[in-house]
Amino acid sequence: MSKIRVDHVFTSESVSEGHPDKVCDQISDAILDACLAQDAKSRVACETLTTTNLVVNAGEITCGGWDNIDPEAIARQVVREIGYDREELLFSADTFEYINRLHGQSPDISQGVTEGQGLFSEQGAGDQGMMFGYASNATEELMPAPIAYSHRLLDELQKIRKAGTIPYLRPDSKSQVSILHIDGKPVSIETIVISHQTADVPLTQIREDLIKVCKDVLGPTGLLKEDTEYFINPTGKFVIGGPHGDAGLTGRKIIVDTYGGVGSHGGGAFSGKDPSKVDRSAAYYARYAAKNIVAAGLADKCEIQVAYAIGVAKPLSINVDTYGTGKVDDHVLDEILKAGQIFDFRPSRLIADLGLLTPKGWSYQESAAYGHFGRAQFPWEKTDKVDALRKAVNL
Repeated sequence: MSKIRVDHVFTSESVSEGHPDKVCDQISDAILDACLAQDAKSRVACETLTTTNLVVNAGEITCGGWDNIDPEAIARQVVREIGYDREELLFSADTFEYINRLHGQSPDISQGVTEGQGLFSEQGAGDQGMMFGYASNATEELMPAPIAYSHRLLDELQKIRKAGTIPYLRPDSKSQVSILHIDGKPVSIETIVISHQTADVPLTQIREDLIKVCKDVLGPTGLLKEDTEYFINPTGKFVIGGPHGDAGLTGRKIIVDTYGGVGSHGGGAFSGKDPSKVDRSAAYYARYAAKNIVAAGLADKCEIQVAYAIGVAKPLSINVDTYGTGKVDDHVLDEILKAGQIFDFRPSRLIADLGLLTPKGWSYQESAAYGHFGRAQFPWEKTDKVDALRKAVNL
């Protein structure tokens, strides 16, 4: 009997650094970076809201060098770097109103997540919940193809915008890529959507310029077809954008930040949170483990779930799912992770393994646009456990 072919089209989107929610994520993470630079033991839960010419920060921060940090100055610098530097955009680094409602962390939370305090001597998880990590050999960065290519498009467009190569581009944009998969493998790009804020120029020019960018960026994948459809600013006009067009909030792009809807999501956002918050750090570590499993050739794709109780160091559960693509049984990989010899999911250990308190050669602000995963500068993307994993399963 011949094998039944399984076809499906999967779509993922990305949003640019100028999208209102991403403006907020970057401000929150820039404040986190500043706190960790002053005090590696900082506790940060920083939220940002933006709307027409307004930025609001709220949340809880405990930082030994807080008096040396000016969150308003940080917010203005982030907004300026993104490209909101003209009053005509109705959201400008030099003119927005700023409101600060940041205060210290609750001592009830602190005693559960600080080593040597609370019921346990070891640092506990900063909250309860479940986190997921995922990897797939569909792309060179071991990410699902739709989200990887959506990010690539916007990353290239922001470089073009900042270089002035296409002078009418403005900071706010979204992309969307739909890919036909056969038997789980990407075979063709069916549609591409780009909605990009611009000056008031003819749509025909925008369409011609942006389709060329799409072909330049994604042509090398070999997945574009003669009949790939392009939807460029499909409403016909996208001049009003950024925080004037839509209000923004930290943490509203959790699927853009992760795997584009492939796999599962625990619901927790990343930006503005220090590494004691396992919503962020354990999701990074789960990606680290999943990526190494795929890079080791132990599976074509892998998803890892880990769960915690607040204040407790040892994970409540670790589950591995290779969707039937594993070269060894999933329970074997479960036991390897639970043993803690190759990957140790206790908060203090995973934070140390990835150097999350003392970023070197990267920043949290960098992670806040164009995806937290699939980008080589981040330590959770390294594949240094491949040999250990292969040895553990006798390969």
